[in-house]
Amino acid sequence: MTRKQMSASLPGPTVHWIDGLEVGGQGETIDVVNPATGHVVGAVPAGTAEDVDQAVRAAQAAFPTWSATPLADRIAVVQAISDGLKARATDIAELITAEMGAPIGFSKAVQAGLPIASSASFAGLAAGFPWEEEIGNSLVVKEPIGVVGAITPWNYPLHQIVAKVAPALLAGNTVVVKPTEIAPLTASILAQVAAEAGLPAGAFNIVHGTGPVVGEAIAAHPGVDMVSFTGSTLAGKRVSAVAADTVKRVALELGGKSANVVLDSADLQKAVATGLDAAWQNGGQTCSAWTRMLVPAAKQDEIVEMLVAAAAEYTVGDPTDEAIRIGPMSSETQRRRVTGYIEAGVSGGARLALGGPGRVDGLRDGAYVRPTIFADVVPDSVVAQEEIFGPVLSVIPYSTEEQAVEIANDTVYGLSGAVFGEQDHAMAVARRLRTGQVHVNEGPFNVQAPFGGYKQSGNGRELGRYGLEEFLETKAIQR
Repeated sequence: MTRKQMSASLPGPTVHWIDGLEVGGQGETIDVVNPATGHVVGAVPAGTAEDVDQAVRAAQAAFPTWSATPLADRIAVVQAISDGLKARATDIAELITAEMGAPIGFSKAVQAGLPIASSASFAGLAAGFPWEEEIGNSLVVKEPIGVVGAITPWNYPLHQIVAKVAPALLAGNTVVVKPTEIAPLTASILAQVAAEAGLPAGAFNIVHGTGPVVGEAIAAHPGVDMVSFTGSTLAGKRVSAVAADTVKRVALELGGKSANVVLDSADLQKAVATGLDAAWQNGGQTCSAWTRMLVPAAKQDEIVEMLVAAAAEYTVGDPTDEAIRIGPMSSETQRRRVTGYIEAGVSGGARLALGGPGRVDGLRDGAYVRPTIFADVVPDSVVAQEEIFGPVLSVIPYSTEEQAVEIANDTVYGLSGAVFGEQDHAMAVARRLRTGQVHVNEGPFNVQAPFGGYKQSGNGRELGRYGLEEFLETKAIQR
């Protein structure tokens, strides 16, 4: 597939979606830039607090009718949204590749595939969800919260919206979404699909713009009953502070620095292949990436040699090429950020086993970085503690299992992680990790399992039954 063929599907200027209508901005726009080329591929309006207020009012007006809509009808709408996204999967994948640089193969399989799967999963579980429960003389009922504000990031731009919107709508809420301004284009496809699915006007609204303007207006608005935010820990703290004035519920899915603990009993081929993929998928721009590989000190050299050999398969280049495994970073700003961390690793004394700072050979243009592996990483160093959000893997040697667990838990984050080793032993270690998800010996991602973190990785859970519960109030009726 050539870049020329893909560019044919790129949209013109994108607008807000408020009360079932396309609504233009008030003059200023934000360019959407293809990080592989530096070319502008779209634009969105720079929304204002007034745009947010209009969207919130539309959501408030739609809430009584949508919340009273029979559950079976809400399920049908969400399933129709999933079906509609599936029909537009090629457009979705190509747009995401164009706007944030995910390799097209990954965009097709994950960027487009995951929101289809998650929305269908939510629709499937809703009928059997315990909406009411008898406890003694009480009837405990689950009810919608009201208007949900959803603020979403650029690394999985459509998935992160759908993971909030699908359960919120199933629960009977109405929604105002602020997509990322870096990769906002697929949000308009979702609006079209939702309208075609029969979702009433005002139940789903989109306001484009920046976090400091539109995001803060959503978090502060007294008509918003809940904010669900995915993004950096720093931005999540700001959302919490702004939302506190109205004591609205806040659900946060934030950063990570996940550890992959390789035990002495591990199948090293499996641990290396799976671990490198989990560290570098989506160019390492994944909050749950296993960016720290903890290895027995006596096996570090062997494992690093295996990692370097496996890294040869992670070709870097034009993300429209089906053979490419790592595309550009999402923006030039992100490229500079990741490069700065690589430089910090070198200056901090980590042993550079692969990659390093500087441009990728043959790619002088575009937001590309060199996939990098550090060895002999000190646990309290910058590259071992801070979220880099790029294809950078830190290999940390340990002497004892106790030390490995201590290192794994010794960051401010606790989002994901992994353990490789004899199954029962690995399960025992997994239970000791202070993190929201742990994968044992290639345990695959489960779209029905709760996703979320401990500590400064956030609070609350997304996906599956737990993700639906996030958008519900609990009422006890005594009889």
